[in-house]
Amino acid sequence: MTALTLSTAGAATLRADALVVGVAKGPKGPVVAAGAEAVDKAFDGKLAGVLDALGASGAEGEVTKLPAPAGLKVPVVLAVGLGSVPEKAESFDEEVLRRAAGAAARALHGTKKAAFALPLDDASAVTAVAEGALLGAYAFTAYQGGEKKAGNGKNAGPKQPLAEVALLGAKPRDKEHKAAVERAVVVATEVNVARDLVNTPPNDLTPEAFAAVASAAAKENGVKVQVLDEKALVKGGYGGIMGVGKGSENPPRLVKLTYTHPKAEKTLAFVGKGITYDSGGISLKPAGHNETMKCDMAGAAAVFASVVAAAKLGLKVNVTGWLALAENMPSGSATKPGDVLRMYSGKTVEVLNTDAEGRLVLGDALTKASEDNPDAIVDVATLTGAMVLALGDRTFGIMANDDAFRTSIHEIAEEVGESSWPMPLPAELRKTMDSPTADIANMGVRMGGGLVAGLFLQEFVGEGITWAHLDIAGPAFHEGAPHGYTPKGGTGSAVRTLVRLAERTATGDLG
Repeated sequence: MTALTLSTAGAATLRADALVVGVAKGPKGPVVAAGAEAVDKAFDGKLAGVLDALGASGAEGEVTKLPAPAGLKVPVVLAVGLGSVPEKAESFDEEVLRRAAGAAARALHGTKKAAFALPLDDASAVTAVAEGALLGAYAFTAYQGGEKKAGNGKNAGPKQPLAEVALLGAKPRDKEHKAAVERAVVVATEVNVARDLVNTPPNDLTPEAFAAVASAAAKENGVKVQVLDEKALVKGGYGGIMGVGKGSENPPRLVKLTYTHPKAEKTLAFVGKGITYDSGGISLKPAGHNETMKCDMAGAAAVFASVVAAAKLGLKVNVTGWLALAENMPSGSATKPGDVLRMYSGKTVEVLNTDAEGRLVLGDALTKASEDNPDAIVDVATLTGAMVLALGDRTFGIMANDDAFRTSIHEIAEEVGESSWPMPLPAELRKTMDSPTADIANMGVRMGGGLVAGLFLQEFVGEGITWAHLDIAGPAFHEGAPHGYTPKGGTGSAVRTLVRLAERTATGDLG
């Protein structure tokens, strides 16, 4: 993890390998942002002109590297675009700052230390820049380097992430600024943990291995952990989880993580889909749709990371995390289309498509989570391709049995910089899952398939419990070029939303 500190040094005096400044898009060309005054002075007041001459405009995410002039203690100045100059002078949106810091950190891979002199108007801006820098500096290199040798005989591995970030302009002795950085470090660390899990190859991250990782981290952070293995799942009647996992040599697990605070007045339950690899089962996925299916446990990764973050932050709320872990594989023992499973709730499900497996493991976990009667349940899952078709690959859908709760989660997600959109649960679609054989089928009509999946999950939520479903199938795994603080591969989608939800619940500030 990249180290982050608040520095009282000036931009002109701090020694580092690079100095990051902000540049905005003005009506007549680039405009140097607040925080870079000393750097502009070192350029004789002509930094904006130099950037303009190099073709820089100040557009969001634009990165321009310059050799530092005399008067600075760094060899390189990196100007990162902040987009249009805001109407309120020097008051940039937090997400703009977060993305800019992330773009700068990504551009500085292989660098030991960088100073960030971006606009820091308040503690919120400090949080945004700190988060952006730590998330942008992320790289998953665990499986790279190997035995390849460079010309000097050393391993020619990938460039390592930016090792150290010094934030300039913040106040180390200010309680709000200090708390902002501490929170940013915790949240970014756990987002990156979720990313690591999503990026880990499925031959190494089996349900048992995931459960072991979660157990170790939970114990380190004072979180209680309970793991149900395949024998306990069979004995307990978890037909959904076992039905999905029985085709694999790697048996399923159900992990319960429990964080409690002695002064907590509310309890949240987070439930995560954890399909460590999804082949589709007997309803095998077509060629071209298998390669990224290690990411089908991103919901469980988000839940795990969020519970640990709540514990590290000491939030005054009880948070229980449920990780429904299984590997969906075809074999002689696998569930077949037409089979009927008896879920933990007692409800029977006719399996029409074994590739609609996430809702089966979540159904069992939702029923189990409901037994604790929490104030609210939120499940997170890479559930449907239909949601990607509806909202694209950067936005997750939100469904709920309570409109106000759905609105609150949407507002929270936007607040922390995670794109989301509220989606309905049309009652008429429920009838399309009627089965002549069982209580319900795991498939309905194709059109509106993401909503059908949400309606299926709702069947397994305890009566009277507020519930929301986040379908993160689009943003959980990024296959394109990195942008802002978003890397290629696992993104850690929904972690920041869940943590903020826990914070607002702890303070009673939930709409």
